[in-house]
Amino acid sequence: MKKLLNVVLALSLIAVAPALSAFAAAPPHTVLIGISKIVSHPALDAVEKGIQDELAAEKIKATYDLQNANGNISTSASIANKFQSENVTVAVGIATPTSQSLVNTLKGIPVVFSAVTDPVKAGLVPSLKGSSKPVTGVSDMTPVKQQIELLLKIKKIKSLGHIYTSSEENAVVLAGVVKQACKELGLEYVETTVSKSAEVKQAVQAIIRRVDALYISTDNTVVSALGSIADVASKNRIPIMSADPSSAEKYPILAAWGFDYYKMGRTTGKLIVEILKGKKAGQIPTRFMTKATDVDLLVNVDVAKKLGLTIPKSIIKSADKVIENGKLHKK
Repeated sequence: MKKLLNVVLALSLIAVAPALSAFAAAPPHTVLIGISKIVSHPALDAVEKGIQDELAAEKIKATYDLQNANGNISTSASIANKFQSENVTVAVGIATPTSQSLVNTLKGIPVVFSAVTDPVKAGLVPSLKGSSKPVTGVSDMTPVKQQIELLLKIKKIKSLGHIYTSSEENAVVLAGVVKQACKELGLEYVETTVSKSAEVKQAVQAIIRRVDALYISTDNTVVSALGSIADVASKNRIPIMSADPSSAEKYPILAAWGFDYYKMGRTTGKLIVEILKGKKAGQIPTRFMTKATDVDLLVNVDVAKKLGLTIPKSIIKSADKVIENGKLHKK
């Protein structure tokens, strides 16, 4: 009897061995993350990279469908439909227009927005505390008045020019904030609007002789044409204050004070990880970048010299990045 049992056991092991081997060889579960950004520029690219690095750091095995709408709303809608047909595990919208397309299109798929100034006014969530829909994300509401006050410490001005995209909710909200800040600071506010990046250079040329300085917000369409703005401003000896330090590294911008968008990407990645671990997106409040280390200040000493300006030593000392003699110095 004992010999018979041994034979049966041996045969059983032989039978299940292939199945056990196949199970052992099966790859870990892989999630599909769809990321849609409105345009490609250093800040939004940094968000995208931060997301991927955060998931890698958390050892989340993920594949990515990375999409760029190239500033086109119709394209962002097509991307959203693509994510729905692929049934992505989580869909991420970088900037307001792509986030709106995802929220308006996707059914049964969690949406995480990032680099969105006012998610409530954009219609992404009914409240910053949460939503009945599977939507959450990270806001990049920027300290506009403080940025302009910083500019005033470098140069005394009477008028400030602002270019923004009239069709982008994020940009319209910020335009209102800039206008109010100028009123409070006793500055003339001069605005001009665009609908696409190809119009930016002409828009700047239209107001450049009427202003003492330019302010560039986190308007993705405008920031994607920052090179053209800088070219016009430089020829007319007009300083630029920007809310995007990442993009300012490449162009002759006097000063840029704003969020570290790579860190914003890491924060966005943390939200995605929470969702992948079972938390419902709608139950997660909108997150804000509130730490001092979340913000970067860049000053360009070379640009200041060309404009005949002197950046106070206290500002240079507090800056995270200083461009001098053609080199970028990071502290």
